[in-house]
Amino acid sequence: MAEYTIEEKDSFTVLGIGVELKSDYTDYAGINQEKADFWQTISEDGTLDALKAIATNDYIFTVNEAVNNKMMHYAGVQTEESIPEATRLIQFPKGEYVVVKGEGKTSQELSNTLTGIAFGQVLPAEKNVAYVGGPNTTVEMGQRNGLLFGEMWIPVVRK
Repeated sequence: MAEYTIEEKDSFTVLGIGVELKSDYTDYAGINQEKADFWQTISEDGTLDALKAIATNDYIFTVNEAVNNKMMHYAGVQTEESIPEATRLIQFPKGEYVVVKGEGKTSQELSNTLTGIAFGQVLPAEKNVAYVGGPNTTVEMGQRNGLLFGEMWIPVVRK
């Protein structure tokens, strides 16, 4: 079983630039390709750098959220500022979060690995809490030994 913790977090807000994912929610290959294309685009066109430039810390957030019955995927940062490219202020509630730590060679690998562990192993096995929706995020926190490291934060409620 994957290592994880359940932690209390204060509410926080992430300024995000997003894209609607058009693949069926069961089409993991399609979803992952759409996410990869999105990250490549914002990395190459300077949008990600613009977000990083206004961030209050070094964390890069990869957020998944259902909005108006659409699957949305965002790149985001914590900031007091805004930029014209921003598409949403994403509110994360105060409360308990399942936190899964991990690492990967790329941002995409880190996010996919943590998402797979959190939703494929941790949440199905966890008996005391449940994910009932709302935004969830992978937080890229830095680099060590040539790998990116970070955490997946999923808001949960007690069963």
